[in-house]
Amino acid sequence: MKFIPINISLNNNYLVFFLILILLSSCSSFDSLKFWSSNESETETGEPKSLEDFNNKKTLKINWKLSFDGNNTLGNFEPAFSGENLFFAGSNGEISSINTKSGKYNWTIQSNQVSTGVSAGFGIIVLSDNDGNVLAFDQNDGSVRWSTNVKGEVLANAAIDAQYVLIKTGSGELIALDKNTGELKWSYRSKLPTLTIRGSSSPVILNNKVYATFDNGRLGVFDLSSGFPVWDGAISYADGSSELENIIDSDSKPIIDGNLIYTTNYQGSLSIFDITQQRVVWREEISSFNSALLIKNLIVISDAESNLKSFSQKSFAESWSSSDYYYRDLSNLTSIGGNIIIGDYEGYIHILDPLNGKTIGRKKISKKPIKSIISRSNNFYAVDESFNLYSLSI
Repeated sequence: MKFIPINISLNNNYLVFFLILILLSSCSSFDSLKFWSSNESETETGEPKSLEDFNNKKTLKINWKLSFDGNNTLGNFEPAFSGENLFFAGSNGEISSINTKSGKYNWTIQSNQVSTGVSAGFGIIVLSDNDGNVLAFDQNDGSVRWSTNVKGEVLANAAIDAQYVLIKTGSGELIALDKNTGELKWSYRSKLPTLTIRGSSSPVILNNKVYATFDNGRLGVFDLSSGFPVWDGAISYADGSSELENIIDSDSKPIIDGNLIYTTNYQGSLSIFDITQQRVVWREEISSFNSALLIKNLIVISDAESNLKSFSQKSFAESWSSSDYYYRDLSNLTSIGGNIIIGDYEGYIHILDPLNGKTIGRKKISKKPIKSIISRSNNFYAVDESFNLYSLSI
């Protein structure tokens, strides 16, 4: 059962009245969030599906493991990379540079408690603390470059360009800071819905444009230098009868491949935008917290109930689907060596064949849920809920 923390953007004087209205008008929404009862079957109720036997073709190896302090409930703490170095931070503010091959520390510094993972690029690393300060450090020794307060909670990793650092706050504001000084260059504030899921998506910078998804279920494209909105489009539309049913947050960053942008949102859809046409060219109704994975001419996605689906990148026809990991609270999907890699709530890492969705390898690496997986070169890196960082290979 995935717990969904919800933000309520309301004046406190109306909070109690608003919640009463929800209770009276949205019983169907709460039905979809309820726990299972013993007289119902697994696939009807949301009980995590038991793991099934599989034909083991791949062996997972743990290269090294490091432990940090904090709690990674949202799963938004990810490592960043530059050359042979990895940068990672626990929520207590311990920030480290680590050699990816040996797992040995290059340097460690102590900062304030932080709210995001680390981003790296153009000689700096960037992350945000619990007070809304965006912090930049030198990659070589961890020395402070600059600090800027953006007057809002930041939960998504920054995007770094040669000139700018892009930040998206929990209140739906997209902010561009000067990479060298931290000076505010421009900002754009989206319209925030009444109810949102606690979380946020990272912006993407490509060809002097910024691509960002927002809690109102829209994709926005902006000029990098000026912040001028170039175009935007709906990933999906709210069509429910209650505020809960109208939550259509996009908490996953857009994936750009060639001339297409792949976007997902909760209680919404997998929507593909054409950059030239500036519109949606294909849409499939899917509720998802994670970005799509593009692998071997397929689009693979895990939905909010941890079912897996794949579609052809050429025809958009469905290729295969799997309920093998139903309600196992899957992490994001990544790929390495032509294989799909995912983690689950029991601390397992699973290897899947992308051509048919069948499991071909598995290893339990943690007693805690796996929250994020990042591939890099011949290795991939997993972070669990207790801030254990693993280097793994196949």
